Amino acid sequence: MAHHRKMGLRDLAAAVRERRAGARELVAESLRRIDALDPDLGAVVALRADEALEDARGLDAAIAGGAETGALAGLPLLVKDMTDVAGMRTTFGSRVFAGAPAARSDALVVARLRAAGAIVVGKTNLPEFAAEGFTSNLLFGPTRNPWNRERTCGGSSGGSAVAIAAGMAAIATATDGGGSIRIPASYCGLYGLKPTNGVIGRDPVPDWIDYSTDGPLALRADDLRLLLEVLAGPTPGDPTTRAVDPRSDTPSLGTVFATERWEDMGPLPSEAAEPFRIALARFEEVLGVTPRPITPTELVGDRKIDQEWVTVCACEHVHLFGRAWLEEHAHELSPSARSFLEHGAHVGIEEYLAARRHRFEYVRTLDELLGADGVILSPVMAADAIPAEGPAGGGGSDPALYVTTMQNLTGLPALSLPAGAFASGVPFGLQVTAPRFRDDLLLWIADRWEEADGPAPLPPGYEPLAV
Repeated sequence: MAHHRKMGLRDLAAAVRERRAGARELVAESLRRIDALDPDLGAVVALRADEALEDARGLDAAIAGGAETGALAGLPLLVKDMTDVAGMRTTFGSRVFAGAPAARSDALVVARLRAAGAIVVGKTNLPEFAAEGFTSNLLFGPTRNPWNRERTCGGSSGGSAVAIAAGMAAIATATDGGGSIRIPASYCGLYGLKPTNGVIGRDPVPDWIDYSTDGPLALRADDLRLLLEVLAGPTPGDPTTRAVDPRSDTPSLGTVFATERWEDMGPLPSEAAEPFRIALARFEEVLGVTPRPITPTELVGDRKIDQEWVTVCACEHVHLFGRAWLEEHAHELSPSARSFLEHGAHVGIEEYLAARRHRFEYVRTLDELLGADGVILSPVMAADAIPAEGPAGGGGSDPALYVTTMQNLTGLPALSLPAGAFASGVPFGLQVTAPRFRDDLLLWIADRWEEADGPAPLPPGYEPLAV
């Protein structure tokens, strides 16, 4: 296969639709690359190779017969292993679900991607129950960063980000309940969008009820737009959902704010402060707007938003399983997942409701600050990548690493732009947070960024999937 750096998902699907390339050829190439590259990376945890090749043959035959096919025709797709694919088990990265029966149907996002012509080739790794910002678990082990295999790729959608960065598939699904799209996008050098909650209808109910959404991860700005067009849309049962058109005209960009973090944890360590400074200067150059500094204290006072996030998410997660389940399975869980759930089991109703109520204050603050078209720039990550296996000692990671929970608390959309690198060679992501339902503004910014700096840089030695 010839490699075209410039080929986005639209071009690849068009080549399949116009019979310049075969879906079967693309799927076979994806499987070949997974076989060759994944032993070093640990991103892919299950395959449906025969079925995927059969699906691809069927699609090629349909196209040859003149059938209309969707926007993602023939594109090999990997699915994060907390999302159901008919005929495959869903493990959530946990030994508890290692023997889970095969799912009987596709989750909503998988159904939408498949309806657009994508072909599921397998599933990707995640931390247990998606509750960490690194990707490693007791069932499948660590997923390594293709930029530096000693380091984490981020999480929780780490397997998906690595699969895209290393060119093992054209598309991989991702979810974000506390940064799980933006963190691996940042550390793997991709474009990643956590949409406004409700843009992509949520079904089933997320484990962290109000905070989680699906969203796109990609090598190119236009790929984000295309994936959001396919994934967006309301669904029965989601009280936050609404129809949104991500294809607006050229938006105007209002005030640009810059903050190092959302909560006062002291200054950024120099390893992150320097790439952040460079990225801010580049943003000013590309978009022609000077960022105005704002402090966490001005945004949230002395509130501990990361603690409140843990309070709500851990409580809702353990409630989903039940305390008896936790007692029965505690010994099978990783230390990090176990402490997360055990913390949730001890959250009192007063603490839970206080955190839920504070959320309205944060939404008001950001609504008033941003207006219709303001944005806030921040790092995605406040430090260089930790080891691939997770923190030394096997516990949970330090919340001070992440600058990502505010957008989940408030439901606002946020984008990670590839913007330089840490000292380890692991990429640095510049985070842009926009007003609610201004996903179009973020996509427009991503387009401007790519026009200025080109597609996301690839880790050395890897090529994007192409024909």
